[in-house]
This record gives sequence, C-alpha cells and structure tokens, in this order.
Amino acid sequence: MQVSFNAPYQVTVNTYTDPTDKQKDTLQTSDENKESSTEIKKDASKENQLSDEEKRSVSELQARDTEVRAHEAAHQAAGGGLTGGASYTYQKGPDGRMYAIGGEVSIATKGGSTPQETLSNARQVQAAAMAPANPSGQDYAVATSAKVLEMKAQQELAKEQQAQMRGEKEYGASSKQNSNDTTDQEYKPFDISA
Repeated sequence: MQVSFNAPYQVTVNTYTDPTDKQKDTLQTSDENKESSTEIKKDASKENQLSDEEKRSVSELQARDTEVRAHEAAHQAAGGGLTGGASYTYQKGPDGRMYAIGGEVSIATKGGSTPQETLSNARQVQAAAMAPANPSGQDYAVATSAKVLEMKAQQELAKEQQAQMRGEKEYGASSKQNSNDTTDQEYKPFDISA
C-alpha cells in the first residue's frame, strides 16, 4: 500500500494487486485526486460563505479540538504501557467538518508481583492522570485511586522491612493468606477524560 500526502487535508491511497494494472491504478488515482481537489475547493468556498457567527463557531471548535487532542496525548505519553488508545466525541461544525469536543484514554491500575512494582505502577498512573495542563475531575479521581494503591504498596514495603529487621527469612508466607495483598489485585481500568 502506498500513501501519499498531496494538499492539506488530502490523502491518496493506492493499493496495487497486480503489477500489470499499475497504469490503470494511476489513472484511477489521478481521477480521485481531481475529485478530492474539487471537494477541497468546495469546502473552501463553503468557509467563505459562512456567517461571522458560524466562523466564530468553527474557530471555537478548532480550538477545542486542538485542546482535547493535546490533553489525551499527554495522558498517553505519560502512561506508557498502562494506557490504551484515545477515543473521541465529535461534533460537526457549520463548515461540515468533524471536531473532537471530548475524549478519553483508558488506563489500567494494577498491582505488581512485588510491592515495589505496585508502587511503580501506581506512580505511573498518577503521572498519566495529572499529565495534561488542565486535568479534569475524572483525572483527579484516577490520580486519587492510584494514590490509595501507592499507600497500600508502601505499607507492604514497610511490613517487609520490619520482617527483615526481625530476622524473618521470608515476609508474607503466612500473612498473604490472611490479609488483602495489593500484589494480587487484578487490572482495574479507569477512563481519563478531557
């Protein structure tokens, strides 16, 4: 598959199934480019025909789209392997284009196989939740949940250190059976929304 970027907002995709049909595909792509070019010109003329209020609305939608995408990208960048893909809620503008007005990134909080790993995961979730410049209420809720997980992991670490200081060979052999161990927790997905 070949992808080429021609003019702004125009992407041409050619898929070649048979090398002998290359000329045919090129002609077809050329016709598609002409149609796309015509559509872009129509879109541009539509924009020129918008009222001042519609132009203001388009400008606001463009700004919101940029803000939402940056917000979700910040979550993903900070979350590493704990975050999923971003999904967006769109609104159609007066110019006929779709703009992202809301979004979310799922993030899994999970216990680790050791308290240190759980601690690390909890801190990464907090960083992902609070990464955007303007965290949402949901972002704060996720960060708070991760903070609780972090505190439980710190308690487990303290118990391990106490057991080592007392000279016990292995901490947790009997206490894991009697307590709720943070390392045995399953994935708990959260959505971080804009």
